Amino acid sequence: MLKHHIILILFLLSLCFCYSQKNAPSPEDISKATALKETYPDEDLVVTNSYQEISFGFNSKLKKVTVITTDKETLLNISSRADIQKACFYSEESQISQFIVRDKKGRKVKNYIKDQGYVSEGLFHNDTRVKFTNISFPLKGYSFTTFVETNYFDIKYFPQLFFSDIYPIQHKEVKIVIPNWLNVELKEINFKSYRIEKEIIEGDDEKIYTYTVKDIPATFKEKNVPGPTHLYPHILFLAKSHDKNGTSERIFESTQDLYRWYKTLTSDLTYDKKLIADKVKAITSPYKDDNEQIKAIYYWVQDNIRYIAFEDGIAGFKPDRADHVFNKKYGDCKGMANLLKAMLIEAGFDARLTWIGTKRIAYDYSTPSLAVDNHMICSLVKDGEIIFLDGTEKFNSLGEYANRIQGKQVLIENGENYLLETVPEVCADFNKNTNHYELKIEDGALTGTAKKIFTGESRSGMLYFLNNGMKNNEKEDFLDYYLSKGNDNVIVSNITSSSFENRDIPLEFSYGIKIENAVSNFDNQIFIDLEIDREFYNFTIKERDFDYMFRYKKHIESTTTLAIPENYKILEIPDNLSLKTEGYEFNITFESTDSEITYKKSFSINQDVIKTLDFDDWNNIIEKISDVYNQQIILNK
Repeated sequence: MLKHHIILILFLLSLCFCYSQKNAPSPEDISKATALKETYPDEDLVVTNSYQEISFGFNSKLKKVTVITTDKETLLNISSRADIQKACFYSEESQISQFIVRDKKGRKVKNYIKDQGYVSEGLFHNDTRVKFTNISFPLKGYSFTTFVETNYFDIKYFPQLFFSDIYPIQHKEVKIVIPNWLNVELKEINFKSYRIEKEIIEGDDEKIYTYTVKDIPATFKEKNVPGPTHLYPHILFLAKSHDKNGTSERIFESTQDLYRWYKTLTSDLTYDKKLIADKVKAITSPYKDDNEQIKAIYYWVQDNIRYIAFEDGIAGFKPDRADHVFNKKYGDCKGMANLLKAMLIEAGFDARLTWIGTKRIAYDYSTPSLAVDNHMICSLVKDGEIIFLDGTEKFNSLGEYANRIQGKQVLIENGENYLLETVPEVCADFNKNTNHYELKIEDGALTGTAKKIFTGESRSGMLYFLNNGMKNNEKEDFLDYYLSKGNDNVIVSNITSSSFENRDIPLEFSYGIKIENAVSNFDNQIFIDLEIDREFYNFTIKERDFDYMFRYKKHIESTTTLAIPENYKILEIPDNLSLKTEGYEFNITFESTDSEITYKKSFSINQDVIKTLDFDDWNNIIEKISDVYNQQIILNK
């Protein structure tokens, strides 16, 4: 039996070798791949040619405009070898009708196409699926061409088309054929930085748009970047109306149309009222004050409903039933918002579903499209004010909003109409992180006490980390590591803290600290490194193509007091530093008396993004701060 297995394996390998030989790259292919590798040294593959065609049809039975997209791209291996997965996503509102891979001679490759539900955090999402196949490029110059045809059953679910790919593209052509009975606006986004040519041909029955673009870089591999809609060239398809049957029918001509469609998905949502009401009564009965009851409901959802995230895109616009989310103990943003609404209504409050696009999305509700939002929260209307509740943000206190939704426009349900509001923005001071150190020199080390205080998102982020499945002994180990910065020369002891469950108060840590490598003696002089946390040390931005995004605005206040030993005086102390731009402010001061030195830092990141144009200014600031950190205090006996 073993002999037969070995023969079979050798036979299969010989077939692969023969196919590889037949499909072997020519000297021209290899030369082209070598030249492209010089242009794209960090890439393994390049799309040498890409063609996309978008056409529209009509489903008379369902009275919906349909979309057919055809994608053809040729991939060239520019490395010694490459193995990739070609993936195509679809949902209940679309279907992949063709998925073919061909070699350079046009022969169909017998790849195994897998089709499965899209999985995130171990949970299947019932309306998101993926088809994918593995493609191997055994030699430099090897190429394959992929063909994918996708049918969208409703034009609403085809809101945008990006020109970029995960690989660089040498040449791309996009052809859009719009029949005269369809009123759709093509909104061109982020075209200015790219070599895009457009041609329009008007016929008797249709209008054809052809876009041609060359040398498109691969989509970002950088972290902390704005969302794709801020960066890459793409077209928004604003489907307004059609007159296929001789009479005009609206699709999304206005925000009211968008809202009206959203309402069709939410107006028939029911739930087991007794189940929800009984739970609400149990949660709120200890409290008489409205705000305390609201907090009890809001925090219960945060603490007891597990959040699962849908990918950005068209998947899943209808919220799950409130009682389903309650029973399952998990849901996406829509399901969690709907549960919050139901629970608050049962408690007697005016709660409403609210659609919002996070900062990842570049549009607002002046653009009537399903591409405008990717998130749902709950709005509470109380005493003429609106409080936004986002159950997916664990450990946010009532009235506290994550940076990702601050300043963003929201669409709030209001019967047959809607309300447009904006989530308030906060200043950097809201997310204040405060450090206090009281130190002295003892046995050749810095010893003393320390306190750290976290507020805003610095607090909620730390609470989430500490409570996300971490056991008590693991929390102790983490805090020891965190407070010592993972430095073996920093020893922390006797750590005490405020509650890890109470999100309405600042998070505080108090502890003893000993720093063993911060003091040295030489010729009656003491050299001291007084900097402990080294915030933004060497945080320069180099070799980056896109803006840098912070998770949130930051404000750091730090005060370190050092007792001067008897019979010593200050010989040398670093100079103060004050640096300020429109987006950032950094202040470092040293104050002294005969008995102590007080070292203060105040850092404010007032904008959550560093623009590429500001990288040089930012780097200059960071270098100056790092230089202060590297300076020592010198005491003379």
